Amino acid sequence: MQAPPAVFSQITAALYPAEFSRCVERFPNARPPRGLSEHDHFLALCFGQLTYRESLRDIVACLRSKPGLLYHLGFRGQVSRTNLAYASHHRDWRLFEALAQILMRRAARLYREERTGPDLPKVAFALDASVIALCLSLFPWGYYARSQKAAVRLHLLLSLQGNLPAWAAVTEPHFPDCKTLDQVPVLPGAFYIMDRSYLDFVRLYRWQEAGALFVVRCLRHVTFRVVESRAVDKSTGLRCDQIIRLTSD
Repeated sequence: MQAPPAVFSQITAALYPAEFSRCVERFPNARPPRGLSEHDHFLALCFGQLTYRESLRDIVACLRSKPGLLYHLGFRGQVSRTNLAYASHHRDWRLFEALAQILMRRAARLYREERTGPDLPKVAFALDASVIALCLSLFPWGYYARSQKAAVRLHLLLSLQGNLPAWAAVTEPHFPDCKTLDQVPVLPGAFYIMDRSYLDFVRLYRWQEAGALFVVRCLRHVTFRVVESRAVDKSTGLRCDQIIRLTSD
């Protein structure tokens, strides 16, 4: 009886070869590393992420511990630390961005008909940012004064229908969160849930004009006066429903 395919190969099979080839043609590498194709590079990075490897040496050592299984995992070339380091340094990062966009769109289609929670609108997103630590000696451009280390900031728009990423951007660690509001795709009628670091009335006004709805926490230094108060059922968890006018700049 034929043995079932490895779990790792089942996961990576979600990306069709024709789609991968089109992405490679869009972002070719001028000097590709010998023996390490774009597909092998992608598989090595996925393997390192899924198995919580901590370095390139760790990825290569783990793969070489079972050389007889590499073919069944999808690898067709020789994965070495030198080739993997060279490819990671010289290969166009937009290739992997295009691959991620393909997988995100496919996952969104799978969850399109899934029902959301009774307390959530049909189209709702959560927007937040996280700081990812890096090695300062390898990434001096990412110096982060707050932690005296290197880092990048990941801005992620999460669709609450299926908990899937809908949009993402990587910036410098000091990049203000509110400035990403100029880049986030705005869908009319959709709800956006954000932290107070995204409170920028000028940018949010443009979102309102585009037909988007949003929930955001208020900063402490914002002052306002109440224009109108409406009755609410406090047993539902609501504290108040008010129309306000800003009095601070």
